[in-house]
Amino acid sequence: MSGLRVAYVLGTSGGGTGAHVAMLAEACTGRVAAVTVYGPAATGRRFFRGGPATFVPVEIADRPRPARDAAAVLRLRRLLAQAQPDVVHAHGLRAGALAALALARPRPAPALLVTVHNAPATGRAAGLAYGVLERIVARRADAVACVSGDLAARMRRLGAHDGGRALVPAPAAEPPARPDIAAARASLGGAGRPLVLAAGRLAPQKGLTVLLDAAARWRHRDPVPLVAIAGEGPLAGPLRARARAAGLDAAFLGQRGDVPALLAAADVVVVPSEWEGQPLIVQEALRAGRPIVASRAGGIPDLTGEDAALLIPPGDPGGLAAAVLAVLDDPGLAARLAAAARSRAGALPTPAAAVASALDSYRRLAARPTPGATPARRRPAPGRNDR
Repeated sequence: MSGLRVAYVLGTSGGGTGAHVAMLAEACTGRVAAVTVYGPAATGRRFFRGGPATFVPVEIADRPRPARDAAAVLRLRRLLAQAQPDVVHAHGLRAGALAALALARPRPAPALLVTVHNAPATGRAAGLAYGVLERIVARRADAVACVSGDLAARMRRLGAHDGGRALVPAPAAEPPARPDIAAARASLGGAGRPLVLAAGRLAPQKGLTVLLDAAARWRHRDPVPLVAIAGEGPLAGPLRARARAAGLDAAFLGQRGDVPALLAAADVVVVPSEWEGQPLIVQEALRAGRPIVASRAGGIPDLTGEDAALLIPPGDPGGLAAAVLAVLDDPGLAARLAAAARSRAGALPTPAAAVASALDSYRRLAARPTPGATPARRRPAPGRNDR
C-alpha cells in the first residue's frame, strides 16, 4: 500500500461530506505514497486548511453550470494527468460525473471509485439533471459505493459496479462533562421546559419546516416544549419567518461548537429529514443515549433499527408532533429509547473501520486491469507483486 497514490475529488460542501473526505485524507496520508484533494477553494478553506494532504482548488459547482462544469473537467483532466494517481475517489454524483468525464481519454487511466452520498433531488429539472449524473457515474466508474441501501439498489439498476456500503462515521468525541451540559442548556433559556433539539444544515432536505409545523400543534401545552435548531444554511431566514408567523418560541442557534452538550441536554432529538444516508446527527444522538424521533427515510432506519427511535413518514407534521409528545409524556418510553440508543451506538461505523474499508477498496481497484489497455501502456499498481 505504501506506493499507492490516491486523489480525492469533491464538490461544494459545508457539512458531512467535506468532513468525511478530510478524515479519509488525513488518515491515508502516511499510509499511501501521496494524497491529493481536488475541490472548490471554499471547501478547502473549511476542511483542509493546514491539513497533511495536498489540496488543489478545482471549482466544482453545487448545481449545473455548463461553462463552469466544462472548465472544471478540463482543469481536473490536466491535474490528474500530471499527478498520475492510481485511484481517484470522488464523493458525490456531481464530483463523480465530472471526474469520470475528466478521465475519459484513450489512455491508461486511474481507477475511479465514486461514493454516492445523497438521494435524487426533487423537482423535474433537478431530477433530470441528477439522472444524467447517475448514468455517467454508473457507466464509467470502476466501482460505486453508496451510503444507504436504497441508493445502492438504485445505482445497481443503472448498471453500476457495486463498491459496497460506504462507511461515513461521525467523528469520535469525548462525552461532555456535566458542567458543559448544564451551560449548554442554560444558554437556551426556558428553564423547566422540555427541550426538543434538531441540528443540521438549514436546507430543504432536512425537513425543518415539518418540525415547525409540528411545534405549532403543541404550542398551547404547559409548559410548552422549547424547540432549538442548531445549524446554518440557506433556509435560516425563511425558517425564522415561518416560526414568527406561527407564533412559535423557537431558538435558532446558528453554528454551535457544543452540539454534544446540547444533545446530552435534550429531552428529544428530532431528525425530520426528507432523506438521509448515514446522518452524523443520528449517530451522535445514539452515542449520547438520547430518545430520537426521526423520519423513516434513506439510511436512518439502518442506524436506529426499530427500537432506538420512533420512526415516522417524512413530511408528516402530525405524526412528528404525536411522536415527540409520546416521548415527553411517557418517561418509560423515553428510557427505553435512550437505552436502545446506547446499545445501537456500539454497532456504529468507526473512523478506523471507514479508513480500513477505503484502503481495501483502493488496493483492489489499483490492481484491476484497465479495460482495453495493453500491459505496455498500463502502469502497474505499486505493491501488486507484494500481495
